[in-house]
Amino acid sequence: MSTVVADSLYHQLVAAFHDQEGHRAPADLTDLRRQAFGRFQKEGFPTMKNEEWKYTNLHGLVNAAYALATDVDVNDIDTSKADIDGLDAHRIVLVNGQYVLAFSSLEDEAGLTVKPIEEAYNEENFRKHYAQYADKSDNVLVQLNTALHTAGLYISVAQNKVVSKPIHIVHVATGESSFFAQTRNLIVVESGAEVEIIESFITSEGTANNLNNKVTEVVVQENAKVQHYYLQVAGNVSSYVQHTEVYQERHSLYNHYNCNLPGAAFIRNNINVRLDAENVESHLYGINLTSGKQFVDNHTVVDHMKPYCESYEWYKNIPQDESTAVFNGKIFVREDAQKTNAFQQNNNMLIGDKSTVYTKPQLEIFADDVKCSHGCTMGQFDDEALFYLRARGIGEESARVLLVHAFAFDVTSRFSNDIVRGYVEDLVAKGLDKK
Repeated sequence: MSTVVADSLYHQLVAAFHDQEGHRAPADLTDLRRQAFGRFQKEGFPTMKNEEWKYTNLHGLVNAAYALATDVDVNDIDTSKADIDGLDAHRIVLVNGQYVLAFSSLEDEAGLTVKPIEEAYNEENFRKHYAQYADKSDNVLVQLNTALHTAGLYISVAQNKVVSKPIHIVHVATGESSFFAQTRNLIVVESGAEVEIIESFITSEGTANNLNNKVTEVVVQENAKVQHYYLQVAGNVSSYVQHTEVYQERHSLYNHYNCNLPGAAFIRNNINVRLDAENVESHLYGINLTSGKQFVDNHTVVDHMKPYCESYEWYKNIPQDESTAVFNGKIFVREDAQKTNAFQQNNNMLIGDKSTVYTKPQLEIFADDVKCSHGCTMGQFDDEALFYLRARGIGEESARVLLVHAFAFDVTSRFSNDIVRGYVEDLVAKGLDKK
């Protein structure tokens, strides 16, 4: 147990778990929660002594008291901060993780099932896949989420179903007193199905400090295709620790686009992709523009477990002011994963003398017939290029936007949705400091 938090959030969670023990739930889920909380009690919150958390200090976040379960008045919730002009999508609104039907617009579509996570226990895909992937990772905060999550979403796409338009999930953080929220999502895309999921994170005006521990499991079955976006535009009172675990089967495709813009004070993303069958393809893209004293940490794992698979990963960080960006990308190529093709690249542009980047690309290969590469570049904003553009009549603000867009283009050009691409590029322009 971490002594750092013994008198604050940790004790609150212990008390909350014991209170939960009296609630009625299926026996197998009760046992699963007990096992998960037992591991969390044994290990406690991770500290910077843990190599995976070397640059990510949770001390200030967890050494505090939070409300763990509060009633929220949803009547005045404003979701306009998540609007994407021109996007025609099904909309799902989660307020502190709770599915709010009144704000959602999910027309009937045969083959698509959407439920609050607590109402999905009897669903076949839930019973087959829930906690089968993320809980096998080494992230103890997944165990905490398994033991004590209070809300979340279950989505299932039936075999060969092509969802007619994107599903836009809006995560709203709101509350008048400091709160700790835990959301659990399970997304199962059956064989031959296709879906595009866009997740936006926003904070209501007047919201108190909040910490969010979110876990999402994504199952992509044979021949299925998933396009998955994270658009982080929350306010600076919000902090997020998020774990995304993706499990892929034969001939499946999973693309993830991770965009973090100025706002949320603290973000830690763990994104793990397991390629556990032949002929699987995965792409991971990231754009991180930070400002102020913002902290954004992206940890990715691409685990090639079987032969004839391909992965492609490209993350770009643009920290401004005194902000910090962290990238730790791991590619594993297991002994059986012959004929693997794996690529990883991390590029960093620092804007300002006090901005910081920590980067650690890693490649571990245990097979001999593979094509793998990884690389990293680090540089500061090009003042000479800025001068060149200004000398040709381009204003300083426009010139900065042009240079940053040119840097980010390699990633944004790969977005599958042109409307989302334009939205993100506009946010990048708005998020650049006026120098």
